[in-house]
Amino acid sequence: MPNIGATELILVLAVALIIFGPGKLPDLGKAAGKTIREFRRSSMEIMDDVESVASKEKSEGPQITEAAKANS
Repeated sequence: MPNIGATELILVLAVALIIFGPGKLPDLGKAAGKTIREFRRSSMEIMDDVESVASKEKSEGPQITEAAKANS
């Protein structure tokens, strides 16, 4: 994936300024920030859920094995 340099960033910002105008850019930035924050929060929740399930299965693993041996 190519890196975005200063020239490319300035070009993108200039095009955005031309298309949306100076009045809409703060609103677009705010909306983009909210979207990124929500994505991060959701991904952290999913990672926490996966880690809790994995740790629960890891701690219950020996108990299930012992119970299976006892029933055999």
